[in-house]
Formats: sequence, C-alpha cells, structure tokens
Amino acid sequence: MTPDFRLRPVAEADFEPLLTLSIRVLRVDLERLGRFRPELRRERFRAVFHPATLSAIDVAGECAGCIGAAPRADHLHIHGFYVQPEFQGRGLGAAVLAQVTGQYPGLPVRIEVLKGSTALGFWQRQGFGKTGEEDFDLLLERPAPLGEAAGAP
Repeated sequence: MTPDFRLRPVAEADFEPLLTLSIRVLRVDLERLGRFRPELRRERFRAVFHPATLSAIDVAGECAGCIGAAPRADHLHIHGFYVQPEFQGRGLGAAVLAQVTGQYPGLPVRIEVLKGSTALGFWQRQGFGKTGEEDFDLLLERPAPLGEAAGAP
C-alpha cells in the first residue's frame, strides 16, 4: 500500500539531511563511475536547492525524500528525485511522480539517470524511454499523454 505523503517546499533546515540522502542514494553508482566527490555533490545539490523547484516528501511527519521539478517551455525537467531506501518499493515514488507531473499536463517529462543505475528500472516502469546519452548519464523522456494541450497547467 502506498504511504500517504505530503509535498512541501524545502527549507534551509532540509539541506543537510537531503544532501546526505542524495549521497546515500547516488554513492554506489558514482563510485562505480569513478565520479564520487562529496564536495561536488554538495555544490550540485546547492545549485538546485530552491523552494520554487524542490519539494520535500513527508510521510507521517518524517522526511522520506525530495523531488525537484522545473517547468521549461517544452518539457518538465526532473532535476533530482531521492527517496529514503526504507520507503522504496511501496509505490511512493510513482505516486509522488504522478502528483508532480500532473501539475503540468501536456508536457513531456525529462530526466538524466546515471548509466548503470538501478533507478533506470523505476523510470522505465513510469513510461520513460532513452532519448540519448552523455558521458555518464542516460537521457530519458516520457512523452506527454495524447490529447493534452502542451504547457496547460
């Protein structure tokens, strides 16, 4: 059963716990690629740590993760999505993604996923397909549902 959740804008007090979560989730894949550098992870997370585009995911009063979503003219860009391992595999990620993307009907959704990441299966189950790749990332997109006006919030 999917846990009940609430999305809320991040606050500065969320930075360190969510940075730690992002490291916990990404570390194995970054080490495998020879790209794990804590100072770079901190810098990159700080760059996207904005209440306008990053939401904390609360479950029963506990911060279970976060999702970053930035609307662009022609797509919705997911720039980070981290869920505590103890909350994974229960439908929470799919429910959060559906709520966030539902705010932008008609827009395709894009994300970059580290090559070889176990998260790739999650994204494929959500309807995402590979559109390209970079040195360390796969570029994924889920097309907008047919019949929806692009960009209509």
